[in-house]
Amino acid sequence: MVAESSSRSRSTPPEQYEYRVLTLPRETSRSEARRLLTEHAEYGHWELARVRLYLGGHRKVWLRRKIIRVARTS
Repeated sequence: MVAESSSRSRSTPPEQYEYRVLTLPRETSRSEARRLLTEHAEYGHWELARVRLYLGGHRKVWLRRKIIRVARTS
């Protein structure tokens, strides 16, 4: 007789992110933009997801960070 073991692995849900979109006017220098994005990364735990440079010179920047779900302990 062959014994079957039912081992189900729990699949982890896909990672979910929250997004913040920043629009930088064309007058914003690269050093100002870098400083702004660095502050968001260091203090808000944001990471750069996408940057888009438009014809008029303004930039749209998408930042993202993981949504951390806290599991109940009791």
